[in-house]
Amino acid sequence: MSDIQIEGFRLAFKGSFLAMRSWDHLDDLWSVIRLHAEDDWYIYAVGEQPPAEVSNPEQLHIFIDEVDIILRRDHGEEYCGIVYVDDPLQPTFVKIFDPNNLGVSCGFSDNPPLPGWVMSKLMPVDLHAAVALPGNRRRWWNRLFG
Repeated sequence: MSDIQIEGFRLAFKGSFLAMRSWDHLDDLWSVIRLHAEDDWYIYAVGEQPPAEVSNPEQLHIFIDEVDIILRRDHGEEYCGIVYVDDPLQPTFVKIFDPNNLGVSCGFSDNPPLPGWVMSKLMPVDLHAAVALPGNRRRWWNRLFG
C-alpha cells in the first residue's frame, strides 16, 4: 500500500462525520448501503488485520445484519448515537463504535477510542499504526527507542 493510500484513509478517518442519532436513522443508512451492495465496501474489524479485498454483497448483508444485532442488544438505549457516517445519502465511510468500548466516543476528546468496525470505500490501514500517538506518549516512546 502506498503512502498516498495510507494518508488518504487516515484523512478520511479524521474527516467530518454525522451521528446516526436514532435507530430509524441507522435503519435508513443500512437501507442505502444495501441498495448499493455491489459497490466496493471494505469491512474492517479494528484490531484485526485490515482487509486487502472488498467484501462481496452477501458478506456485506451478513455483516450489517450481525452488527445491527450487536448494536441494539449491547447498547441498550432508545437512541443509537454510536454509528457515524460521512454522508448518509451517499456513504463512503462508516465508523461503528463497539457498545462495550465507548469511552468518550460521543463527546470531545483529544484521544477518542477507535471504532470497533469501519466500513469504507477506501482500502483500510491498520488504525492502531495510522493514528498518531498523543504527544506525551510519542516523546516517551522516542526517549525509550528513538
